[in-house]
Amino acid sequence: MPPAYSKQYFFSISLLFLALTTNLQAEDWPQWRGPRRDGVSKETGLLQEWPAAGPPQKWVFKDCGIGYSGPAVVGDRIYILGSRDGVEKLIALNTNSGEELWFTDIGTEFENGWGNGPRSTPTVDGDRIYALGAQGNLICVEAPSGELVWQKSMVDLGSKGPPFWGYSESPLIHQGHVIVTPGGKEGAIVALDKSTGELVWQSAELTSGAHYSSTMLTQRNGKAEIVQLLVDKGVGVDAATGDMLWQTPWPGRVAVVPTPILRDNHVYFTSGYGVGSMLVSIDAQYNVDVAYDNKVMKNHHGGVVLIGDHLFGHSDKVGWVCQDFLSGKSVWREREALGKGSIAYADNRLYCFSKDEGIAVLADASPEGWKEHGRFTLSPLSEIRKDKGRIWTQPVVSNGRLYLRDQDLLYSFDVSDGKTGLAVQ
Repeated sequence: MPPAYSKQYFFSISLLFLALTTNLQAEDWPQWRGPRRDGVSKETGLLQEWPAAGPPQKWVFKDCGIGYSGPAVVGDRIYILGSRDGVEKLIALNTNSGEELWFTDIGTEFENGWGNGPRSTPTVDGDRIYALGAQGNLICVEAPSGELVWQKSMVDLGSKGPPFWGYSESPLIHQGHVIVTPGGKEGAIVALDKSTGELVWQSAELTSGAHYSSTMLTQRNGKAEIVQLLVDKGVGVDAATGDMLWQTPWPGRVAVVPTPILRDNHVYFTSGYGVGSMLVSIDAQYNVDVAYDNKVMKNHHGGVVLIGDHLFGHSDKVGWVCQDFLSGKSVWREREALGKGSIAYADNRLYCFSKDEGIAVLADASPEGWKEHGRFTLSPLSEIRKDKGRIWTQPVVSNGRLYLRDQDLLYSFDVSDGKTGLAVQ
């Protein structure tokens, strides 16, 4: 016979289940595009409608310096890159007050007509932070203090120097390795020992120059695999050795920026300058099948998010687009509501941020069409941005806060409804 349980037992179990499902922690944003590097947060309990003036502003930090780096957010710390007085720096802030805690030098400021300074997002891994400056200087520092542990130059790994718009990739941590893409004839992708910075492997079969996309990690056919979009091909390499597992041609032009999107055995690529989008599938023998190759999505650098079976993002000369992931067909487009910009997702909503005006919009992530739930204009905007520069830093949603950056200015907005939790999936 099954054992007899008291009513008090079942009551206690019910309370435990309720606690586990309602008192969960909100989600950190420890690296480029969030925990899974896909622009998606699993937080819940966020505002579904914004007030007319936008969500409440908590603080603004006015000394990020020059650059387009996005923030990494872990617990009560924010880590972000910026250039001050000709030197690129990794800066730590308090999430509650915006107070600066420390900074560490990365290297000489990168200069470009569209804007100087660093572009990448730092990566937080336990008590270490990994940051790549626009000149190609990679540093590892202690998170509590900012003390330098080691540093490495992409030139030491075969690079001829930074690409035209500067190194923009954000480092990927996998097990004991930090993965970056120096580009060049010695091997485009490398793994370094994350504790020492020493070279572990270099993908000698790949000799493309560095562009601007960041790597992704997946598991395929029993192996950990690094996926990257280079200027001339999309590739998958063995995360343990750097050996190439598969490749597919990519007709990149000028700048290849967006991070690949992964689901199951599929890999989605997109880039701007008229190139378009492609979905491929990889089988057990690493054969590549092209599901579609079209120009529905021509994403420049604002990113694309995959929600359910639909992709959302801005397509050059088309507008904001919803694209069916598996077929590649256009579901809807919106030309007039908001100019070109970047995107993130959290709690059933898209966070869209226009590059020209600094307008933030909260919108449905729905194949039914563009529907807004609030907008506001960031104010004031930076006065140190170059004439050809725009607001290219992507929005970040973490622990009930929305972070928006325009050069030296980093804003924190409260977008929590007071019941923030982590979605159970």
